[in-house]
Amino acid sequence: MAAQTKVAVIYYSATGITYQMAQAACEAAGDAGAEVRLRKVHELAPDEAIRSNSGWHAHHLETQDVPEAQLDDLSWADVVIFGTPTRYGVMAAQLKQFMDTTGPLWSQGALANKVYSAFCSTATSHGGQEATLLSMFHVFYHWGGVVVTPGYTDPSQFVAGNPYGASHTSNNGETAPDDIALGATALTARRAVLIGAALKTGMTG
Repeated sequence: MAAQTKVAVIYYSATGITYQMAQAACEAAGDAGAEVRLRKVHELAPDEAIRSNSGWHAHHLETQDVPEAQLDDLSWADVVIFGTPTRYGVMAAQLKQFMDTTGPLWSQGALANKVYSAFCSTATSHGGQEATLLSMFHVFYHWGGVVVTPGYTDPSQFVAGNPYGASHTSNNGETAPDDIALGATALTARRAVLIGAALKTGMTG
């Protein structure tokens, strides 16, 4: 059942924190039997800004071969998992800009009845993590999507503590996602695949 589920993991990451979480989501979705695409959204910042931050510049070079997200990735997928760092309690502008290009698909109803889920990272403790996830959920609601969260469906979630989605505090990019954050990301992806597969089967069977 899950083997036929198509999952797109679409993310924005400046210094690589959210990218590591995206990789965890891809691995978990793949292990659950899904066909997976990893896609980054287009960078909006000017080159001089990227070069001014060594971590940002290094990650930009490291992931230059990761394909950029296209509308076709949304059309193709049964499940879409979005990841973003927090910008003042909402998603990064780069991810929002990609979402803002989806009008043609939305007007055709092509984004409805898919499963959507999300994860995020912040520089500081709490730092708007739940608000950032909710900012993405608002878009999913407009699309007519089915929002899947990790909830408290696994004992690990009582440690991770965020029922809305996986989240991580990076301490301004200095702290890589730990096993708790990566585990929550994997749980989020597995649940998205599970529900996406069931929904797809129910609609086509």
